[in-house]
Amino acid sequence: MLTVYGIPNCDTVKKSLTWLKEHGIEFEFHDYKKKGISTEKLAEWLSQESHAKLINRTGTTWKKLPDEIKAGVTDNQSAMEVMLQNTSAIKRPIIESDKILALGFDVKKYEEIFG
Repeated sequence: MLTVYGIPNCDTVKKSLTWLKEHGIEFEFHDYKKKGISTEKLAEWLSQESHAKLINRTGTTWKKLPDEIKAGVTDNQSAMEVMLQNTSAIKRPIIESDKILALGFDVKKYEEIFG
């Protein structure tokens, strides 16, 4: 079973969920805002992708963080601390099964992965 991690009011997440539904792909949605994210899950993701890819540096949440916090994100541990405290700073959606399949929404990548 696929799990899609994100927040429901994000336009990119909405596009992703719509695409998956239109292509008959079953998934479970994990809302960062309501369910949060565990240290273990972030550690798992950080073992697969760099912290630079997992942090949404173009989003409002990141932009509103104090400069000293942003500058302090230099490795996986510091990135994890920021993502745990600011779940909206996590790239979205993240789609996984037993590993990360996709970060963000990209039709070509989705077509390659899901056929």
